[in-house]
Amino acid sequence: MTRVAAVDCGTNSIRLLVADADPATGELTELDRRMTIVRLGQGVDRTGRLAPEALERTFAACREYAAVIRERGAERIRFVATSASRDAENRQEFVDGVRAILGVGPEVITGDQEAEFSFTGATKELSGHERLSGPYLVVDIGGGSTEFVSGDTAVRAARSVDIGCVRMTERHLVSDGALTDPPTPEQTGAIRADIDRALDLAGETVPLSGVCRPDEGGHTLVGLAGSVTTVAGIALELPEYDSAAIHHARIPLDRVREITTGLLASTHAERAAIPVMHPGRVDVIAAGALVLLSIMERTGAREVVVSEHDILDGIAWSIA
Repeated sequence: MTRVAAVDCGTNSIRLLVADADPATGELTELDRRMTIVRLGQGVDRTGRLAPEALERTFAACREYAAVIRERGAERIRFVATSASRDAENRQEFVDGVRAILGVGPEVITGDQEAEFSFTGATKELSGHERLSGPYLVVDIGGGSTEFVSGDTAVRAARSVDIGCVRMTERHLVSDGALTDPPTPEQTGAIRADIDRALDLAGETVPLSGVCRPDEGGHTLVGLAGSVTTVAGIALELPEYDSAAIHHARIPLDRVREITTGLLASTHAERAAIPVMHPGRVDVIAAGALVLLSIMERTGAREVVVSEHDILDGIAWSIA
């Protein structure tokens, strides 16, 4: 048994998992899991740089996580950074700051590495599940990018493309620093066009068109990350965010379409009033839901299986 600490720093959030990993049994015993919205990718799509205030929010979360890691006595730490820090000109400031706080430097991984970690985290516990059998198509809808990875017991193909809830929101729904609320039909159409182009690109590596049709022995679609889990919480009409209820929930296509349509027509206040909505997702959830809906329509999926286990769990296994 090895006690590990995994940190995943994405475009919108930074997350920590401290767990005991037993490679002999394949069990990962969670001791502490937490998430902080830091919006590290604020403005990166427009400026190409990490904003000073975004860096400070991230470093503040790192200081909190460092205290938890010390308290829990983790033997090994791995800090993985994804889309925003891949794109930023000044990422060395980020690297130096994290190293000073946690004692390890962030690994700015490739999109393919990100996809492999996501696949491992999401599917490791599904292999013996009778009703959720492989092959799998795992989609990880992040803030800056979305990862697609297909496989059964191992990865067969993976691709990362630059569509994420923060990137799509900032690119199409923000004008002169203000969010259009709700989006116009023209803005929604522009997001759709961007997503469709990205799906065409991803499909060159990971087959997508019609691959999840159940009547053709298709892949099980597994959805990861905050946009997907938030849509699931709304679909389940939860009075508050409940990770256990959301994990492995199966959300039908029609319900995802209904929720996405509602989010695109809602105001900031209406979205903020949704019980499961994290304050940091209020402005970006509509774009994230539209990414999920577009993927389901492209793949022919009748439902998405929602997983709370994702890249963070994959990182933990990579340490063990």
